[in-house]
Amino acid sequence: MTIRVFFVLALLLFSSSFLQVARAQSDPEAEVVEGIEEGGDLGIVGDDVQDFSSESYSPAPGIETICVFPKNPSKVVAAGEERELLVGMKNDGESNLNIIAIQASVHLPFDHRYLVQNLSVQAFNNATVPPSAQATFPYIFAVSKFMQPGSFDLVGTIIYEIDQNAYQNVFYNGTIEVTEPGGMLSVESVFLFCLGVALLGLLGLWIRGQLQNLSKKTKRAPKAKVEVGTATTDASMDEWLQGTAYTQSQSNKLKKKK
Repeated sequence: MTIRVFFVLALLLFSSSFLQVARAQSDPEAEVVEGIEEGGDLGIVGDDVQDFSSESYSPAPGIETICVFPKNPSKVVAAGEERELLVGMKNDGESNLNIIAIQASVHLPFDHRYLVQNLSVQAFNNATVPPSAQATFPYIFAVSKFMQPGSFDLVGTIIYEIDQNAYQNVFYNGTIEVTEPGGMLSVESVFLFCLGVALLGLLGLWIRGQLQNLSKKTKRAPKAKVEVGTATTDASMDEWLQGTAYTQSQSNKLKKKK
């Protein structure tokens, strides 16, 4: 019965593992160089101005991007709560670069064809990066409060314009860890922890039972007693002693017993 319960709990633990993917590894964050736009008016229009998800542009040559999650190296995002990331941009081209918008989307980690959520689009109307310059742009986003805790892939793009031609760069394509609001401890985490403790307990009981059965087998039935039988008188010995005082005394003893 204990073995059946053990295998049932093991099956539940195995099925629950599909609800989560391995947690995001903390990659060393690159430093964003403070650009000329820092502290100035970036002309942030707001979010949900225009959806660029249906548009696909190629990156412009000489443009480099980088992404940093300030004070959040593990990239933990609480469902329904706003988070900020910084997009660094370096213009090694020969023309001014005008930032149009920053957008992002959340996908399943094992297949990006499955879109989980399109995040807000943050538009700009006064953000320019001159040639041979660098700048940093903030992007504030929030995943749905109904999103299940777990690991997801965040894909962030920045759309910009050079000489009235639109381009885009993917500044981040990696894992984020979505947690329940208010902390990283979720109901699923508590369930998995309790299930693991129960499995360890049952495993310990099973090992103990096996050891007890093994010790019982070693204590087998006591060794068979060696029966010492009575000695029998050889017939030749009787013939040799016939007529002696020994045979006469033996015959007298038998007569007395009768």
